[in-house]
Amino acid sequence: MTMGLRLFNTLSRQMELFVPRDPAGKAVGIYCCGPTVHDFAHIGNFRIFVFADLLCRYFRYRNYDVTQVMNVTDVEDKIIARVNESRVPLREYTGKYLAAFFEDLDALGCRRPDHSPRAVDYIPEIIELIAQLIAKGVAYQMSGSVYFSIQRYRDQGNVYGKLTNLDFDALRPGHRVSDDEYEKGDAADFALWKARVPEDGEIFWESPWGEGRPGWHIECSAMSMAVLGPSFDLHLGGEDLMFPHHEDEIAQSEGCGAQVPGEPFVRYWLHGAHLVVEGRKMSKSLNNFFTLRDLKAKGFSGRTVRFVLASTHYRETFNFTNDGLRASHSALKRIDACLDRLECAAGQENATEPDPVLLEDFERAMDQDLNLSSAWAAVFDWVREINRRLDSGLSASAAAAHLLAWKRIDSVLGIGHEPVEPEVPEDLRELLEERRRAREAKEYGQADEIRDQLAARGWTVEDTPQGARIKRT
Repeated sequence: MTMGLRLFNTLSRQMELFVPRDPAGKAVGIYCCGPTVHDFAHIGNFRIFVFADLLCRYFRYRNYDVTQVMNVTDVEDKIIARVNESRVPLREYTGKYLAAFFEDLDALGCRRPDHSPRAVDYIPEIIELIAQLIAKGVAYQMSGSVYFSIQRYRDQGNVYGKLTNLDFDALRPGHRVSDDEYEKGDAADFALWKARVPEDGEIFWESPWGEGRPGWHIECSAMSMAVLGPSFDLHLGGEDLMFPHHEDEIAQSEGCGAQVPGEPFVRYWLHGAHLVVEGRKMSKSLNNFFTLRDLKAKGFSGRTVRFVLASTHYRETFNFTNDGLRASHSALKRIDACLDRLECAAGQENATEPDPVLLEDFERAMDQDLNLSSAWAAVFDWVREINRRLDSGLSASAAAAHLLAWKRIDSVLGIGHEPVEPEVPEDLRELLEERRRAREAKEYGQADEIRDQLAARGWTVEDTPQGARIKRT
């Protein structure tokens, strides 16, 4: 057995042994920046969401009591612009894409988060958090908007830029600040509350500072702390969110003074790397921008896409290719065929304990910062060894123990098992159909004779609620 889960913490820029905040060592709070529901999510988004699912599954595999939160950004500039163009109410517009997101999440075999807070439902909490920041002297009002002052935050002894080791004196040179193009005290400051402008149309809320709407960064701080508390264990997201979004989250969340002295907002920050398509950055102009719906229209299943997205280490830039999709389909077939053979060998046998070899190899890989490349290598080594042992004869009890081991690790991998339909000769299919008719007519003696004929040809018939299945013996 391995010595515990080690994760690369962006905050310390090194591998660390995971130690939960919970004194009992059981409860774990995990927050992942979720979708912005102005359109269908693309495969780059889903690489992060599949990673989040795998991490939460592995914590549960390790018997932690996980609370997973994934927010929904349903008010921001792009959404407002599209709502006004479409003349559809905000909740109706975003609801369509939120429903599609969850459908895609289901198709990818991801478990739904325990909580999926929507920004528009947390406006009171956002306003309260902004008021606390003003009271602490790190936020100020100007022309109906409210801004976070990074300099005031630093003057109070805090560090801004912990994740990216920023040089504050050279902060944001040339950085896009179009989201914050309101009058403010310092170019580096960012908006917590944006005063209503004509372009907002009817999307606004009342606040102590006038009509307006929240800034993007404050939404995540308010929602995460409302659900998980002022301090929690892990925060996940793509590496593109490190700055400014996650840096601003830390500043807001710790600037309000809600944490117990000495406790950070988040202990472990994990960031997934970019996904490129056929070696190039994903872009609609390059015609290499894919949603899950696009890939399913090409004939690829959500299961195959999940396998691809889960095939490499989350901190490695991943090249998503059509060749990779086809290879993944074949790899899944290899696993399925092996599991088919194991099920046949196990018969009615059930195991109480899994075979330990696969579990040990799998855990050794996953405990090293979720090293999925090594974990899959262990799986395919196991497939080769199981096939070799099946060829030379494997007892029913051993087969059942190996099946139980697979089920344990698949509680993390989440790819399931799809029986491989064998190539059945035409004359055998006719015999199978003849047997079906005999059973329907209650001519069981004739049905048994046909079963014996099939067995003599090297085929086993298994009757299931969905009908007869035929396998090679």
